[in-house]
Amino acid sequence: MSTGRAAVVTGIGSYVPPNVVTNEDLSARLDTSDAWIRSRTGIAERYVVSPGTSTSDLAVEAGLRALKSAGDQEVGAVVLATTTPDQPCPATAPQVAARLGLGRVPAFDVAAVCSGFLYGLASAAGLVAAGIADRVLLIAADAFTTIVNPEDRTTAVIFADGAGAVVLRAGSPDEPGALGPLVLGSDGELSHLIEVPAGGSRTRSAGRPVAPEDHYFRMLGRDTYRHAVEHMTAASTEAAERAGWRLDEVDRFVAHQANARILEAVSDRLGIPAERRLSNIARVGNTGAASIPLLLAEATAEGRLTAGHRVLLTAFGGGLSWGAATLVWPGLQTTE
Repeated sequence: MSTGRAAVVTGIGSYVPPNVVTNEDLSARLDTSDAWIRSRTGIAERYVVSPGTSTSDLAVEAGLRALKSAGDQEVGAVVLATTTPDQPCPATAPQVAARLGLGRVPAFDVAAVCSGFLYGLASAAGLVAAGIADRVLLIAADAFTTIVNPEDRTTAVIFADGAGAVVLRAGSPDEPGALGPLVLGSDGELSHLIEVPAGGSRTRSAGRPVAPEDHYFRMLGRDTYRHAVEHMTAASTEAAERAGWRLDEVDRFVAHQANARILEAVSDRLGIPAERRLSNIARVGNTGAASIPLLLAEATAEGRLTAGHRVLLTAFGGGLSWGAATLVWPGLQTTE
């Protein structure tokens, strides 16, 4: 039974691996150019993992920074949003919790692709509301380049690696940092638009050889664009309405950093001016589930996001899945 407690953001952190890949680097091995990539994605460079680096490595770094930001190393649960777990079994979250020295707390993965952070927020808020945990560490981490075909210029130029994390504590619904209404949705009939065909029980049970390319991430870009704009716009509108906000009262719009064209289209439909939109896609690319918390941490560290700002979050990803949420940004210490 719900206790009526709210989940309140009290710490934040992020991490990207040190290796930078520029558009020029990609142009040297793919049939593409810096101008082509920038015009279609808005991306200039991105960070990628080194050989042997996994999602858990990224998650641990972001988690450490979020815990330090919160000023307290103790949490009652760990939630990890990822599409690139270290292995199919077991979940990666328990390993992350152990490496962070958090003991035998409950820990589990959430798989909602690029909507993972928002689905993770819902999971963390549920743990708090149910009284299962007073504090939850939510990490969103993806080593997306490990599932992208390096020879596919339609995806290799977009996706990157990184992690972002927040600590949520039990608190009052009316205090800064408290999560407002969460809007989530999915449409499994369109799951083929964003997928990794092989590697699961369906292809394993078929008993037939699997084409090597089926182990890589695929996305039907044109259809994905249309559905992303539609659902992010609708979810954002609903979340703001449920929070009692007019869209012109939103101080900072933070959308999943999917593609500059998608971000612009959604913002324009919502009527949110450019100066209220936060973005870092040009520098970090599309980091999957990590993109929203990574951007929140970066903007907080740079002073672009400050206490009292009304923040509207939204994301869209495979599943299809989507979501939106609101909160008034609290005063946070960052370690970025």
